[in-house]
Amino acid sequence: MSPVVDRLPAPIDPVPDPWPPRGLVLRTPRLELRPDDDGSVRELVTMLHATGVHPASEMPFAVPWTDADPRYLGRGVAQYFWSERARTGPESWALHLVVRRAGRVIGLQSLTADRFGLLRGVHTGSYLGIRYQGAGYGTEMRAAVLAFAFDHLGATTARSDYVEGNGASATVSHRLGYRADGTSLNAARGVREVQHRLLLTPAEFVRPGWEPVVEGYTGELAGFLGAEPPRGG
Repeated sequence: MSPVVDRLPAPIDPVPDPWPPRGLVLRTPRLELRPDDDGSVRELVTMLHATGVHPASEMPFAVPWTDADPRYLGRGVAQYFWSERARTGPESWALHLVVRRAGRVIGLQSLTADRFGLLRGVHTGSYLGIRYQGAGYGTEMRAAVLAFAFDHLGATTARSDYVEGNGASATVSHRLGYRADGTSLNAARGVREVQHRLLLTPAEFVRPGWEPVVEGYTGELAGFLGAEPPRGG
């Protein structure tokens, strides 16, 4: 037997799941949230083209990605999600959860973290199609990921931010119990604007009166995120 073969590791049985987030599902009274895959990204792009997520005269994002040429917006969105999946691991991760209402994609809710195993902090970001705004879905989907982060992952802080004038995002944050955590400056479209930072702890979290149903939170996923193991695991 050659020296190279002698150095090969022993076979693993069972073979570890190469992508543990795949089976994660969060369910709320009206919504279902699942990590992005290529099929759901295509649905998300279709929604973006059909409804948009903000009026053209406004820019609620620190990075003005929605200003892209419509011919290439979908390509850019897909490439962004591919790059996020490629970088995700225990040191830095992103769960981009595609949000559905009655089977239809209506938006995206993201939960991200750096060095979560040590720092135990997460950051949220989200958007909804214009036609789905104003119905309380933004609060419902963010409450779902906050409950998941605090109660399952073991997060001790959650942060969010919003651009001055984005009243919808500010309202969701204050409704859920966030407090002010300073400001910074941004210039998404070359215009100086104030970015408000917000902070939330488990004790301050204003819970919505329901808990999300969490499926697919496995020991492999917990290890992948540097998080607490599943309850009873």
